[in-house]
Amino acid sequence: MRVIAGTHRGRRLRRPQGLALRPTSDRVREALFSIIGNRLLDSQFLDLYAGTGAVGVEALSRGAAHVTCVESDAEALALLRRNIMDCGIAENMTICAHRVQHFLNRPDRWEGPYQLVFADPPYAVTHEFTALLSGVATNRLFADDAWLIIEHANKTSLPSSLGCAIRTRQYRYGDTALSLYSISHAGLR
Repeated sequence: MRVIAGTHRGRRLRRPQGLALRPTSDRVREALFSIIGNRLLDSQFLDLYAGTGAVGVEALSRGAAHVTCVESDAEALALLRRNIMDCGIAENMTICAHRVQHFLNRPDRWEGPYQLVFADPPYAVTHEFTALLSGVATNRLFADDAWLIIEHANKTSLPSSLGCAIRTRQYRYGDTALSLYSISHAGLR
């Protein structure tokens, strides 16, 4: 596992031993950042279910202003902290060692509003995450014209809307899919 592009291009990242964690593959990360494009520059980026931090490190390497990583698994948190220290990017990253549900219910912990939100929940709990997100006061989580991108199993069907988020595209990469949601605050204020 390595950083694909940007200021830390080619840097190796620590990865988990065994199959307990499922980091986003290099191929899917490359596709994710191709989809995001220039929206990433100087953005506030939220990485839910951050795992080893590969997506967050990649976001900073490619020009995000700040990344907030949310992760609760002890092994993943240890790898995440090591990867951040190895890259020397701690000043531009906030780590929230909480379950995603706890984080989303605590707006005082948010560094946002966020222009980009990436979520890679364990495939078995993708529907729990989408139900949770639908019930959160997401109009304060997301900046105007923000994007939410959810990584999920290709066979999993996600709803066409999640609160103020409307699915606009879906991309498929083998067994993995990325669903892109655009945020609309119309009618929420």
